[in-house]
Amino acid sequence: MVRAAAHGLIRAYQLTLSGLAGRQCRHWPSCSAYTDEAIQRHGLWAGSWMGLARICRCGPFGTHGIDLVPETLPGRAAWHRPWAYARWRGVNAPPSPFACEAVEE
Repeated sequence: MVRAAAHGLIRAYQLTLSGLAGRQCRHWPSCSAYTDEAIQRHGLWAGSWMGLARICRCGPFGTHGIDLVPETLPGRAAWHRPWAYARWRGVNAPPSPFACEAVEE
């Protein structure tokens, strides 16, 4: 029920205010889509902290590029240490299919 309400609020933002602010997010998926997915996957408390950290990383000197919601919560995360749920630096990008693998001899 709470996740559905959060999803509704995020979707309302996407359909109204997001268009007024402009669609210039530095990441894919957008910060609102990232927050929505984080809340749906990890719950309101952890997902909200993940979304806040993502919005903080999205500034002019922040990160950019592909940044996916992690599949699992970090091991150091706990309800009384909410900042530990989020990644405050860097991105969670999938491995590049073009990366060279080390050749063993």
